[in-house]
Amino acid sequence: MKKNVLFIIIIIIIIILHSAIISGCIGERPKQVATIGGDASDLASLSTGKPQSLMVHCGVGMREPMDEIGLMFEDKYGISIDYNYLGSGHLLNQIELAQIGDVYQPGAMYYFDIAKNKDFIGYEKLVAYHVPVIAVPKGNPANITYLEDLGKPGIRLAMGDPKACAIGKLGNSILEKNGIKDAVEKNTIALGANVNALIIYISTGEVDAVITWRESVLFFQDKTDIIEIPGDENIIKTIPIGVLRFSNNDEHARIFVDFVTSDEGKAIYEKYGFVPYSDDVLE
Repeated sequence: MKKNVLFIIIIIIIIILHSAIISGCIGERPKQVATIGGDASDLASLSTGKPQSLMVHCGVGMREPMDEIGLMFEDKYGISIDYNYLGSGHLLNQIELAQIGDVYQPGAMYYFDIAKNKDFIGYEKLVAYHVPVIAVPKGNPANITYLEDLGKPGIRLAMGDPKACAIGKLGNSILEKNGIKDAVEKNTIALGANVNALIIYISTGEVDAVITWRESVLFFQDKTDIIEIPGDENIIKTIPIGVLRFSNNDEHARIFVDFVTSDEGKAIYEKYGFVPYSDDVLE
């Protein structure tokens, strides 16, 4: 009898742990839940196929504006947004393997174009620009003033992982464009899976500099300084967003994409330091 009780307890513990692991796989943000009551209007919305939520695969560098946009969208349409925040490359791998979700928003067109070539993307629009900068610890102790300074002996750098995030791949392209990739690689002591990892490296002083998105640094100005990269040395990228072809909520996913790229949505992006997309191309 005691053995049976012990066995049951062990099984319960395994189930609880398994559930905790699964719930932690899709980001750390509390889930926004659209509640459905029991009146006729709620039943009507269900009968017309209105979803309770949409799943959005989004690059972690856009988390702040997209969190706010998600709440605004829920208030307006009664549909909550469940975000999966990761590096753009990791997101694309998940999308290809699982083929679930409604919307994909990577940090650059590179990953979006791969998704389009695999016929994952249907309806699409452009949101804002990603502008790379050099971020250094407050006070710039290594006295970095130019891009070429990243290749000087003794400089400690963290770069984005080009296999995991948009800023990693783009950072390599910027270094190649300016002929300093080999020198910078010798000084690179860490690779970050996303921009959040890069901000941790630089704000704690573990490295002397990182290349990251300008807007990712703006909310850490007490711990970091920004070194702008001149336009002729830089590569500015456009942030796209699109509906996944295997979405079961295509109509409402399109509405969400339109909302993100509306004047209202772009104003939120601007609030968080992004340059909203316009026909006056910056790239």
